[in-house]
Amino acid sequence: MPEVVKAKLIEKEYLKPDIVRFKVEAKSIVETAKPGNFLEIRVSETTVPFLRRPISIYNLNKDEGTLEFIFQIKGEGTKLLSNKEEGDLIDIIGPLGMGTFKFSSYNKIAVVGGGIGVFPLYELSKEAKEEEREVNIYLGFRSKDYVVLEKEFKGVSDKLVLTTDDGSYGIKGFAINELEKDLEKEKIDCIYACGPLPMLRAVKKLAIEKDIPCQISLEERMGCGIGVCLGCAVKTARSSDENPEYWHVCKGGPVFRAKDVDI
Repeated sequence: MPEVVKAKLIEKEYLKPDIVRFKVEAKSIVETAKPGNFLEIRVSETTVPFLRRPISIYNLNKDEGTLEFIFQIKGEGTKLLSNKEEGDLIDIIGPLGMGTFKFSSYNKIAVVGGGIGVFPLYELSKEAKEEEREVNIYLGFRSKDYVVLEKEFKGVSDKLVLTTDDGSYGIKGFAINELEKDLEKEKIDCIYACGPLPMLRAVKKLAIEKDIPCQISLEERMGCGIGVCLGCAVKTARSSDENPEYWHVCKGGPVFRAKDVDI
């Protein structure tokens, strides 16, 4: 069950001018959290902004009872959150999301991420590597200026491929194209992805064409995180105009089997 925790901020780091990593003490959340879970974070002690912000868990440390999350400063809410300083208490609800990454049935996995969508893929990759799975990681960014966490992902992978749209770092092009090339030479048991919607659509299409299981984490606006506001609906693959059917990302996800959702 998700809990409301006053988590102490013990580390704050700017990965980029607009991307911030927080490490907080949250033992009760860490004890039950799984790869793919997210948090609902209160960004201000006042009533404005009213809604919490949904942020994925980046890293769990069960021995320390700490977790890390990374966010991009985009608007008023995340700007307020970025003003927190080490020692401050942060009001967090978590872990949230019934749909999480599952890898116990697979020995060789491919992890595909784009932009700020790479953050929730780290804990998945780390845990899979700790359980002696083979982990191939493909990360795509707009340019060299946007590349983050290269060292961290390298440490939890058997193979790490970085791409940039403009070729300013790594391989020029898209991460999924490099995965597609590798699929011609080797067998992958399951694909995991998080990132921009066009990338997820391409990953889903590739997985279906190659008949490979695929799990994707969807990034939707989630006002409450517990299925009350109903603002994060996504169509199921079996939905039709005559019989529309929806799941809510906050409860059914945020991780879904790619073939089960209409994206």
